[in-house]
Amino acid sequence: MPPSVKSSASNPAWDELTLANQPDPTQLDNIKAQLDLVLLALEALAKITSEGILQAAVELNLADVVSDRVALWRLRQSSPLRRGRGRKRLDIEEARALVLIICHLAKQHQELIRRAVALLEQLTEQNKEPHHASLLGDYLDNFSNTYQERMEEGENSSPDQLTYLALKLLVDLLFYSAPSGSRRLWLALLDRSRDRRE
Repeated sequence: MPPSVKSSASNPAWDELTLANQPDPTQLDNIKAQLDLVLLALEALAKITSEGILQAAVELNLADVVSDRVALWRLRQSSPLRRGRGRKRLDIEEARALVLIICHLAKQHQELIRRAVALLEQLTEQNKEPHHASLLGDYLDNFSNTYQERMEEGENSSPDQLTYLALKLLVDLLFYSAPSGSRRLWLALLDRSRDRRE
């Protein structure tokens, strides 16, 4: 049975992630890159491991799509931003599964995400750097280190660029942790993939 049929029957949120048209390869590449970055932000903030991602897949009845660490690694490695990216092509069903997994994990860590965003707002109002708060400092360091280690352009990215990206993703995570988070992330992925193609 195809993953879409099984997952659709056992996960109502699956049906919310609809498409008017099948994405072209360039759009799919952009979607892969964005999904990997959002997962990287979650990992950096909440210290989520591969096991945590796989457990979320089981809880969502998506273990047929993301079955083990090798399958997850191949999905992540399919991002065009990755060093030594693999040949695996992410299909739209796998993208839908990753959206649901990301939002499930974001909901589980919503309190931590809220606290981090509140600290960011507070420090911005005080004209202080985010590193003044240990939670944000740890997150930014984790994000930057992991990005530089895994991504093709990692070593060429300035600290300011990485900080901007990490903080933008942090604010995005707050929206994705909301009840309608999976729909928001899905629409954001489609909008960004179209913008980058044009």
